[in-house]
Amino acid sequence: MPDLSYAGVMSRKNEIMKKAIGIDYSLFEYGKLAFDYEGMMEKAAYSIPKIQEIQRETKVGDTPLYELKNITKLVRKYAGPGKGARIFIKDEASNASGSFKARRASVSVYHAKKNGYKGLIAATSGNYGAAVASQAAMRGLKCIVVQEVYDSRKTGQPEILEKARKCEAFGAETVQLTVGPELFYVFLRLLEETGYFNASLYTPIAIAGIETLGYEIANQVLEMEGKYPDAVIATHAGGGNLTGTARGLIKAGATGTEVIGASVDLSGLHMASDNDFNKKSFTTGHTGFGVPFTTMPDRADVPRNAARVLRYMDRYVTITQGDVFFVTELLAQLEGMERGPAGNTSLAAAIAVAKEMDRDDILVVQETEYTGAGKHPMPQLTFARNNGIEVRRGNPGESIPGKSIVIPERIDQIAVKDFDMMKLKNNYIRNVIEKNKLTEITNEDLVFLKEDATLDEKEALAILDKYNIKVV
Repeated sequence: MPDLSYAGVMSRKNEIMKKAIGIDYSLFEYGKLAFDYEGMMEKAAYSIPKIQEIQRETKVGDTPLYELKNITKLVRKYAGPGKGARIFIKDEASNASGSFKARRASVSVYHAKKNGYKGLIAATSGNYGAAVASQAAMRGLKCIVVQEVYDSRKTGQPEILEKARKCEAFGAETVQLTVGPELFYVFLRLLEETGYFNASLYTPIAIAGIETLGYEIANQVLEMEGKYPDAVIATHAGGGNLTGTARGLIKAGATGTEVIGASVDLSGLHMASDNDFNKKSFTTGHTGFGVPFTTMPDRADVPRNAARVLRYMDRYVTITQGDVFFVTELLAQLEGMERGPAGNTSLAAAIAVAKEMDRDDILVVQETEYTGAGKHPMPQLTFARNNGIEVRRGNPGESIPGKSIVIPERIDQIAVKDFDMMKLKNNYIRNVIEKNKLTEITNEDLVFLKEDATLDEKEALAILDKYNIKVV
């Protein structure tokens, strides 16, 4: 009988994960901290033509791209002369299960069945659980979704409860937990007990599934407008959305397209805090995930995270919770599209970014998601009020995460704040050095860090010198 204590299960995590994923990550590792990222993506994932074939079998991909003409027209009223880019939106709510997560789930479920697994387990409180459940139903596999749903009062967020209902509608078993370290423990126990496949968000298989999204965007815009998009803006949380999309754009030939990440500003709220858990109105697409996964990508549930946004993200911006609630209503009432909050995060940022761009430029919001009872602004804002958060109209710049949600009165009040990209890259290298307790690295490691953080040699050496790290 295996030791089922917390310490016992955690001591076996590498063994459990290797069996549940079927990838030997050690084959790609070298130096003191480096690994062959492109080699891993090539050998452990699938090609775009194969992924397209897999996705078409299960109602995924080939989603429509729409120009938001009314929103673009409104943005231009507040933009300077010659400014106000055309805004397009990729309608990923058209996928089976209602979000872009169906792309990564489709390949994971296909891979699990191909390799003889009887079921899959996903640890997620987001749309990915519903996506895995939907794909598993079509492929005839079992599905368990492990979720953080409640605080210690057993109070659950309406958006997470909505997603749990969606998972169960597709026939999945949901295991609902309170916030804390028990999530990973229960996840590992279930993987060990069932022998199911770990449908991680961060395997090469899952990230490759999103490449078709960027690939489609590039080709659709090229066909419609005779050029590739000038910029694509992606909601950023764990990093898979942006990484996969960017890789797909590059594979389609859109190498000059600017890739912008966008998150809701929830600074000051700790995602693992019982007190803070229900003080956020967004369960994903926020800085509580976006920043840690940018600067510590390998904090994931796999040894090497295939989502590595610093390789691809040209700019990282934030908007407020109030901005997203405002834009959710704007999209419905101006464009006749009622969609959930995650895609509206990047749309809110796009409205601000479009004002900076030329009128002939094309800016693509790369995803939408389905909406439902728990995702609408009203239940979320009511939940916020019930948790002591002030909700009012005014200047969204006055919002304080966890204390107030200020909804704009006019579209020109929507603005983005930029992260210092060099600071993020600095923090990434510092975290890698500290995690591995290094005082020196090899030249191979230096090359890896330059690629992983998109730095030239002078920039990388300057950061390493700051932490007294020698290259030998």
